[in-house]
Amino acid sequence: MQNEQMIQAINDQVNKEFFSAYFYLAMQTYFSSMNLDGFANYFRVQVQEERDHALGFFNYLNKIGGKVTLSEIKEPQNEFSSPQEVFELALKHEQFITNSIYELMNISREIKDHTTEIFLQWYITEQVEEEENMGRVLNKLKLINGDGAGLFMIDSELAQRVYVPAVIPGAV
Repeated sequence: MQNEQMIQAINDQVNKEFFSAYFYLAMQTYFSSMNLDGFANYFRVQVQEERDHALGFFNYLNKIGGKVTLSEIKEPQNEFSSPQEVFELALKHEQFITNSIYELMNISREIKDHTTEIFLQWYITEQVEEEENMGRVLNKLKLINGDGAGLFMIDSELAQRVYVPAVIPGAV
């Protein structure tokens, strides 16, 4: 069963996920320009994950016979004042994405689209991890309060992050 409201909402989410990748690419660029390669790596991995999330929604729409409609991706913020500001914005953005996915879940429940409801459960669980990861780094940045040695230590830690391709049930 195709529901136009659900298909449009998922198309909107595809755009939001691609915007997330674009936004995090701007953050990666910021950290690269500061020679904070670990922070840049953190956001490089984040870009790849967000692309996976967008393609998961994209593939799901194709799988259920919905029409994918790609739309313009708005320009992200490109200037930042500090690493802490970047993570504050990233956490706020992840909270926005979480709420957007909750709205998709609300629509799927309202129209009794059980297949989409099951599909969205992976994303809801993923968003808990996304917010936790951003919040954890943000809390560390607040603790060091701009201290260079602390920033170096966090940068070294973030350099260890490795991209692991997402396996999104129902999207393949």
